[in-house]
Amino acid sequence: MTAQLVVAPILVPLVGIVGLLALRRRPRVQRVASVGVALAYAASVAWLTYGVVLGPGAPGAAAYQLGGWEAPIGITLVADALSAFMLSIAAAVGLAAVAFSVVYVDRANQRAFYHPLFHCLLLGVSGAFLTGDLFNLFVWFEVMLLASYVFVVFYGGATHTAAAFRYLTLNVIGSVVMLLAIGGLYATTGTLNMADMARRLAAPAVYGVDPAPVVGLGGLLLATFGLKAGLVPFQFWVPDAYRAAPLPVTAMLAGVTKKVGLYAIVRLYFTVFAAADLAVELPGITGDSALAVFAPVLMAMGIASVLVGGLGAVARDTLDELLAYSSIGQVGFIAIPIAVAAAADPAPSGVDPATSLRGLAIAAALVYALHHALAKGLLFMATGAVRSATGTNRLADLGGLAGRSPTLAGAFFVGGLSLIGIPPLAGFFGKFLTFGVASDWLGLVVRNGGAVWPPAVALAVLLAGAVLTIVYATRAWNACFWGARTPMVAGAAVDRREVAVVAAMAVAILAVGVAFDPVYRFASDAAVAALDRGAYVDVVAPTGGEPP
Repeated sequence: MTAQLVVAPILVPLVGIVGLLALRRRPRVQRVASVGVALAYAASVAWLTYGVVLGPGAPGAAAYQLGGWEAPIGITLVADALSAFMLSIAAAVGLAAVAFSVVYVDRANQRAFYHPLFHCLLLGVSGAFLTGDLFNLFVWFEVMLLASYVFVVFYGGATHTAAAFRYLTLNVIGSVVMLLAIGGLYATTGTLNMADMARRLAAPAVYGVDPAPVVGLGGLLLATFGLKAGLVPFQFWVPDAYRAAPLPVTAMLAGVTKKVGLYAIVRLYFTVFAAADLAVELPGITGDSALAVFAPVLMAMGIASVLVGGLGAVARDTLDELLAYSSIGQVGFIAIPIAVAAAADPAPSGVDPATSLRGLAIAAALVYALHHALAKGLLFMATGAVRSATGTNRLADLGGLAGRSPTLAGAFFVGGLSLIGIPPLAGFFGKFLTFGVASDWLGLVVRNGGAVWPPAVALAVLLAGAVLTIVYATRAWNACFWGARTPMVAGAAVDRREVAVVAAMAVAILAVGVAFDPVYRFASDAAVAALDRGAYVDVVAPTGGEPP
């Protein structure tokens, strides 16, 4: 029965899409059913998480072999603490975004295909988090992207079409690069199943594998995943695409789909590629695994993202642009601890991986990802509520909204404070852990007599990013909710249903902060799952391709 739970988060949206298409001639029923599908999806994720990871006697991981074909020949779905943690983020933001869509998107635009496409987005995300092989990771990426392409061009018009064209072009190029890298990895290792690939890379002599090409091929995948995550220098599509899509969908793009790229980086590099014992000797880079190359490259991307996103957000004149650039910067806050994890040594035998610097850094990245998904989802939906009420989100045209809707102002305030990192909100723990692992890395380098400047630069940039976050979050709240009422705000009509969804997100952010201990234990379990290659291979139990 546990294995069947793994497929539930894929079956629910799949069945939901079919049902919602069947209801296309009954739009009111379709809207209610769409919320029901999102609730069922959240329930399936909760059931999977409890049954596989958190419940008493839970195995910690489970695999489902589609059609009864055993790995590595068949298609494998794998659920462990890492995939369950990411699915939980998708379920929370997805439910809020569907509920907000029902009241925010005008009825004509919700007809027929909006809700099936939304659940297609959730389907692609779920498949990417659960798939156990590289080719199907590519397929689920494409399912997710196909739905997002339609949403970016959803409202039509020259601006939206141009944004969609850029988004489509960049992601098609990324998909081609990803496919080439997957083909190269298949040629190198003889398998696409991630557990089987990890097993073969761990014993290359036994399987007749030369692991050296993994460094270059992994670099191509890193570029692809960096594009999906919107990391610098692949961030060009983010501002226009976020502004073009309906704001509830933008909440999903910023809160969930970006995290798929980061999940893929953690899963492939730490669970699969780190298995290869490689002597890396490049100018300025030496090490004994692909992580030696990956760490400085991702660190540079994370640092650049924090600075470009933060500075870009400070200079924007509209809320949606400000939040789009903020997303670029905040993803950098997630990438930096992942890079620290790659730079850190693995835990020695007998040491709990959860307490090692590598384990702590991945847990910090996951906590920050959860915080960012909730906070940015809240802020994009609050922007939608502001636009619904006033007809604009241009900062110069807003002011004094707090007097018209204290609840909306309070919810936006909570989202902004969480981005800044004020206790006891979720963002405080995300920033605290991120700064903590960067400081630990610096201390470790000092004790070992290594080069101090990489961790020192990372800490300085994190500090600069935190200051920039204070500047643009304060500016956004003051411009919208403080001061004298502008003419557009004086005539505003705030939708209480939209405010209720935004307020629920604010309560969720506060709840994560107040009850942080179980959240951290979940994130820590997810970090251990990413590092426990043996457990991942054992649960998939690939039976084919045995060495001669």
